[in-house]
Amino acid sequence: MSSILRRQILRKCTSMDVPLVGFAPADRWNHPPFEPWVPEPFRPAAIFPGTKTVIVLGFPISLPILDTAPSIWYHELYHVVNEMLDSCGYRLALFLTGKGYPSVWVPRDGYGSIDVLKEKPVAFFSHRHAAFCAGLGNFGENNMLLTPHYGPRARFVSILTTAEIPGDPLIEEPLCTHCRRCTTICPVSAIGGGEYPENLTDKHACAVRAGTLKERYLSPCGCCIRVCPVGDDRHRYNREDMRMYDDNSPLSGPYRSIRDHVRSYGSR
Repeated sequence: MSSILRRQILRKCTSMDVPLVGFAPADRWNHPPFEPWVPEPFRPAAIFPGTKTVIVLGFPISLPILDTAPSIWYHELYHVVNEMLDSCGYRLALFLTGKGYPSVWVPRDGYGSIDVLKEKPVAFFSHRHAAFCAGLGNFGENNMLLTPHYGPRARFVSILTTAEIPGDPLIEEPLCTHCRRCTTICPVSAIGGGEYPENLTDKHACAVRAGTLKERYLSPCGCCIRVCPVGDDRHRYNREDMRMYDDNSPLSGPYRSIRDHVRSYGSR
């Protein structure tokens, strides 16, 4: 029965054009793969008692648009992706509940505003850790969840369900290349570098940066995920030569011109 339900879920996700889907037994949160790990109040079964499985959906951030970040183009893309995540998560939770498996969707962010994040830079549930537990990727130096298909250029939403569905295997091989590009480019030096989770991102510094950009209609920042070399999307968009991000390289000229043009309009 669980295999049949899994196929039905995957068909439902295909009908909603969801490219990334992963399944994680809720019990995985009780066996920390590294420290520090997700505290108990933030775990699926604590948030929705009876949770057996967490289903994680992911949508990519289009690399050519992200290459203009921070910009109004990326600003608009970010909001569209968020709306799609919430819509698909809510619809899948309804789908499962209608089949007799009570389920809830966890919104893609889980905080009220950037100002709230400045005071308490943590959401009530971590979709990054959920995606890790669902076998969609693993962590990089920028503390983001790296995926084989899109590197860190993906956003996630989670569905907590009472349905018991076999989990996907974790991705054991580290995806991060430790190139340190994310560390170098961060405009507020929020990324310490080194192995996750020993060196965590300064979330307050990120939130302050995001708040400043929001006032100019340019949030979020996107710099650290823009320059990450991981992800098949680089091949699809012909952006595998990382010299395109080096200002002293001839390859950077066309991309810098596009970025400058987009940044000149639609924002403050």
